[in-house]
Amino acid sequence: MTTPESRTAGLSNVVRIYRAVSGEVHALRGVDVDFPPGGITAIAGPSGGGKSTLLSILALRDRASAGTVTLFGTDVTQARASVLKTLRRTSIAWVPQRPAHGLFPHLTAIENLRQASMIRGRPDGLEPEAALDLLGLSHRAAARPNRLSGGEQQRLAVAAALTHAPALVVADEPTAELDDDNAERVLAALTTVAASGTTCVVSSHDPRALRRLPRVLHLRHGVLSAERSGAELLETREADAVIDSAGRLQLPPEALALFPGRRTRVRIVDGQVVLKAPEVNP
Repeated sequence: MTTPESRTAGLSNVVRIYRAVSGEVHALRGVDVDFPPGGITAIAGPSGGGKSTLLSILALRDRASAGTVTLFGTDVTQARASVLKTLRRTSIAWVPQRPAHGLFPHLTAIENLRQASMIRGRPDGLEPEAALDLLGLSHRAAARPNRLSGGEQQRLAVAAALTHAPALVVADEPTAELDDDNAERVLAALTTVAASGTTCVVSSHDPRALRRLPRVLHLRHGVLSAERSGAELLETREADAVIDSAGRLQLPPEALALFPGRRTRVRIVDGQVVLKAPEVNP
């Protein structure tokens, strides 16, 4: 059983509802997930499935409408804004989908990393120069963000997050606009800091990242549907389906296709649960 002390972060039956002109939008519908220390997890799934919402709640940039959010062994669901601000500054690194939003435009690349280092005040982990080198940006150290290409900005935002990396790094599509070599640099850098104990959680549509990362969670319609490793994506059609705290099971898309009527017969045979599409009378 996972305990608060054995995880960096955990969501328990988390719901997020947004109110729009057209009515309520249920972005998350009771998500249960733990993120252990030093692990790398990818959140995959179609656009609009809730990936960015999940990451925003995990990074304390948004609040859950219901459920429990635990970080570093503490329930922060109803924590004061000042507490959340301190955690964001010192314990969580956030890489936004638009990397320029996470950079200081008036500072050079190396100054951005030094500023991140100063804000965190941590002695451990990658020094600014080492992080810049790891992401292949040493030759751009003196350039300001507006002089960098989109891909260079993306790598700089990752380098800033990994400089003296805190306990949790949350990145929204960090390899989306990168070529193969630079995508590999980002994934290798995440692996490096995870090996030192930092927990990394990324959202991704990128098959290169999903094949490479050890843990992939699939989120559809605001519900976690399956968990698998990148190797399983290549080698097998098996996946661990997720049963939430309400007992709901969401089938992976390839399994769902076997039930076009959206109904199933459930049988328990020799201690195993068997799902079978009901017979349709002509």
